[in-house]
Formats: sequence, C-alpha cells, structure tokens
Amino acid sequence: MRIRREDVDAVRERSRIDEVVGEYVALRPGGVGSMKGLCPFHDEKTPSFHVRPAVGLFHCFGCDAGGDVIAFLQQINHLTFTEAVERLADKAGITLRYEDDGSGKGGPRREGVGQRQRLLEAHRVVQQFYAEQLATPDALQARQFLTERGFDRDAAAHFGCGFAPKGGEVALRHLRGRGFTEDELLASGIAGQGRRGLYDRFRGRLVWPIRDVTGDTVGFGARRIFEDDSIEAKYLNTPETTIYKKSQVLYGVDLAKREIGKAREVVVVEGYTDVMACHLAGVPTAVATCGTAFGADHIRIVRRLLGDDDRLGGRVVFTFDGDAAGQKAALRAFEEDQRFVAQTYIAVARDNMDPCDLRQKRGDEAVRELIASRTPLFEFAIKSTLARVNLETAEGRVQGLRAVAPMVAAIRDPSLRPEYGRMVAGWLGMEIEAVQRAVKSAARSAGAPDQRGARPGAHAEPDQRPQRPVVHRPDPRDPVARIEREALECLLQVPRFVPAPDADALNGESFRVPVYRAVHDAIRAAGGMSVAAGLEGPAWVEAVLSYATPDVAPVVTELAVAPLPADTDETLAHYAAGVVLRMVDMELVKQIGDLRSLVQRLAPTDDGYQQAFADLLAIEGRRRSIKERMNPS
Repeated sequence: MRIRREDVDAVRERSRIDEVVGEYVALRPGGVGSMKGLCPFHDEKTPSFHVRPAVGLFHCFGCDAGGDVIAFLQQINHLTFTEAVERLADKAGITLRYEDDGSGKGGPRREGVGQRQRLLEAHRVVQQFYAEQLATPDALQARQFLTERGFDRDAAAHFGCGFAPKGGEVALRHLRGRGFTEDELLASGIAGQGRRGLYDRFRGRLVWPIRDVTGDTVGFGARRIFEDDSIEAKYLNTPETTIYKKSQVLYGVDLAKREIGKAREVVVVEGYTDVMACHLAGVPTAVATCGTAFGADHIRIVRRLLGDDDRLGGRVVFTFDGDAAGQKAALRAFEEDQRFVAQTYIAVARDNMDPCDLRQKRGDEAVRELIASRTPLFEFAIKSTLARVNLETAEGRVQGLRAVAPMVAAIRDPSLRPEYGRMVAGWLGMEIEAVQRAVKSAARSAGAPDQRGARPGAHAEPDQRPQRPVVHRPDPRDPVARIEREALECLLQVPRFVPAPDADALNGESFRVPVYRAVHDAIRAAGGMSVAAGLEGPAWVEAVLSYATPDVAPVVTELAVAPLPADTDETLAHYAAGVVLRMVDMELVKQIGDLRSLVQRLAPTDDGYQQAFADLLAIEGRRRSIKERMNPS
C-alpha cells in the first residue's frame, strides 16, 4: 500500500520545515528568507546548514545533504519515506489514505504501519498507563520517593513520572488490548522474555519516560523502590532497540532544547531527579545521560542545540559529585572538551551534594548558585591532576609540570594558554618561563590542533559527511559560472521578481557550465517562468525537481536554498532582474560575436549576407535595450 499523492502533498504543505528542523538544530537568521545552523549530518565548527522556509527545503553546503521536510525526517531518524510521512501527518493532524500499489493488498489503510511508528505508539500508550498508575494505592512508595525529594504531583506530571505495577502482566495486558503484538512488545524493550513468557521489564518501579528531541518517548528509566525487587540494580533502563540508543539520547532534552538554544547553555547532570531539581529551581537547560557516560554522540546533540560555532560563545556546565567517582567522570568529560567550541565548566557543590539533594536541603537558590559558581573545566582538570602528586618536593613539582603541560598546550583558545601557564606556575611555585618552555615543548610533541579543534591523535574520527553526488562542480572563482549560478538561484527562489520573457528566452546553449545547463533544462521542462508564476511556495521547486536527474537534484536543492544578497522586496527585485539580464547580455554577446564573424567571412553579394547583417543589427539593438534596463539613468 502507498499513501495517496494528495495526502503527501498536504503533509508537506502543513509541515513547516523550519519548525521540524528546529526540533533538532538551533537555527538563526542566515540571510533574507534563510535560516542556518550546524549540520546534524556531519561534524562542523561553522554553520553551513541552511533552511529556506519559503521553498520548504534545506541544504548543507558542507556535505550536500538536502531535500524537503520529509527527506530531512528520513535522514535524521533513519526512516522510510512512508514512516516519515506518517510521523509528520500525525503531528499535523492529517488522516492519511492508502491505495493499492499493485501488491494486491487493498483496503483503506496500510496494514502494518512502519515498525518505528508502532514502537513509538507503544511507548506513548504505556507511558500514559504508567502515569495513571502513579495515582493508585499500590504506588504509595513511588509517590513517597518523589515527595521526599521535593517533587509534588504537578512536577511528576510535568516530567511524565509513572509507576509500573508489580504484577509483570498488568502493563502488557493493557498493551495487548490496544492491539500490540508479542513481537512488538519485545522489540520495544518494554517487555522482557522470561521462562514463562513475557513480563513488564519495569514492574514494581518508579519510571521516567526518556524522550528524544522531538518529544517522542523512546524508552524508560526505572528506579528500584521495593526491597523485594528481584533486580538489585538501583536503576534499570530500556535496552538498546531500534528507537532507543543510550549513547544518542539525553533525559530532559525535549523540555530543555528551546532554553538551551536561547541561553546558549547546557547543564549536564547525572540523574533524572537532578534534571527535575534543576528545572524546578530555575535552571531549565539541564539534561542527563541515561545510564552511560557523556560521549561523542551526546556532544553532537548538544552542539546542534547550542548552535556551537566559532563565532558565538556558549557554555557547557557539568555537575558531578566531588567524590572520587565524580572526579573521574569530570576528567572523562575533560577528555571530550576539544570537541566543543563552547567553553566547558564544572560545578561541584560543597559537601558533595547533587542538585536534587542541594535543592531539597537548601532550596532553589542554592541550585542556581551552584551553576553560577562554575569553574572552567581546564582549571578543574589541571588542579585534579596536580592533586595526585606531592608538590612539597622538587621531584613532585617537576612531575606535576610534565603531567599538566600537555593539558595547557591543548587549550583551543591561544589567548588563554599564557594565562593558564601563569596560573600553573603559581600553583607549582615555579618560574613562569620554565612552565612556558614545558608547554611549548608539549605543543611541539603533540602537533598543532587540527581545524576541528581536536588534538592530533587524541580524538581523530573518520569524516562523517555523506558522500557527495558524482557531479562536476564549477570553479567558484569562474565569473561565468558565478553569473549562471546567481541567475539560477533567482529563477528557483524568486521567479516573481524575474523578468519572465527574458528568462524564458534563455535556451539550452545559454548556460556553459554543464551542471547548470542541466538545472536550466529541468526549469524549462517544468514550464519556465510562465508556470512558476502560477505556483506558490515550494510547489515551483518541487516541479523542477521532478524533472531533474538524480545527480542534478541535489544541485537544484542547493541553489533553491542558497542565501540571496538582498534584504527587501525592492532590492530583491532589482537584484533578480539584474542577474537574469546579465545572463541575457552574455548570450547576446555570444550571438553578436558569431554573427560578426559570419558577416566578415561573407561578401556583400553572397547569399545570406543581408540576413546575417540584419540579424546582427537587430541583436545589437536588443543588447543596447538590455544594457539600458540594466543601468537605467
């Protein structure tokens, strides 16, 4: 079964690409009608990912990923086309209709909605069930656990807290009653396989829904609250499934994402109750990992939400207990510091309390003060390293210098290195010159940081960029290619401002760059400016894409998303007319050259001379008219 074309078109029309992309990427203005952010499909320091809402397309100028809102959701969540359409339709409140695709499976609705959607629906249903169970008498200890930590009923509802009944079949019966199969229950991770069949994995526990950045529940974290719980582990998380990868989710990110982008700050805490405490205390940028260390995949999520690039500052604040385990976790975070452009900090409360305990014992203000009193992660890491040696002896001080000199040398900001060198000299009680020599020696041994800010050999990763389409790209310095590109950008993006008769007079020979000629061929096949004038929004670009070959389609998307150098309709109209008329002028210059050559080769008495001469005069006259329009007095 396939979804009806008109329903797919309705989904595209009612799903704003900037809102959908904004769930994953911090977008900011990137030119007239354009928004930009860090690409979610490859690692980068400077934003090259552009979204143009008016045409409903995105394009990354770094890795060539591009397409419409459906393509974005497919790529970011690894969905099929049908699954992506179904997901967008659900959010837009559109009821999809299905038709026979020749497989012989008729009916008004496709049998077996995509597995991902089924698993997400199972999580939605059981999360609501768990939340309702929290109000039952059997959940008294779960409610007491929350109350003792300062979380009332409203807080529990805000964070989706629930209770999984002790009977391992209760939740599963509820899910089976909603039409979910045994295979789906197992694949979701909600159910476990026992000797006597399936059972609720989280039975008898207080549960928190773990949601992805869009707000869909993809897993659960469950806290042991009964002494007779057969599983000794204090916390139990969903196992790895097709929709839940613990290294790629952050608890609370659905609630914190907008505040993270607005404040350009993220606070990384250690547990679910810490996230709750921070948010309720006025630190709404807090998130937590789910049963795993903060790693490279988490950093990619945070960087996209921060809009973490070279030009705008940001803060990443880690909170860890001050005990040995907390220090170890902090040093692990320090090892990942080079992946960030944002400044990284650590906040450790006195008495080694976590944010939840701190709020409970000292109130909301204490939590806010904890985050405000953060220490740069470099400083914390250097001091923690020096604490392991005996600075009372000369040997210990030398050992300490050798240990921390590479850390100072690795600081991304060159203006900070001398300052940290002076601080280290003070902590060691050594001459500044000796420390500076050690830092320079460490830098030479390690090599300079690479362009992504990573220490050579320390965090090297294979390039994550998707392969570019096999298509020849013109030299951007070529003036002819530049004019052709600018003209195509206008034909695709602002056809209403283009002089239509002049644009439609351009033919296949007008474009000399092969790939741009192929794009123009698709524009002509779609009907040219006469058709574009009757289409609105993304419809015109979609029409062109339908005539573009697979290797040319990404170039169409790129040109349709590229920022235009104008900031008002008036200046945009002037710009669009100017670049198209320059293309016409280039074509006329070529024709004039060909005719002059022909006229010079012919004698006045030869056949064709008079016609060639008349054509030359006519084209020269047209060129003068074009020049006058390009440069009105």
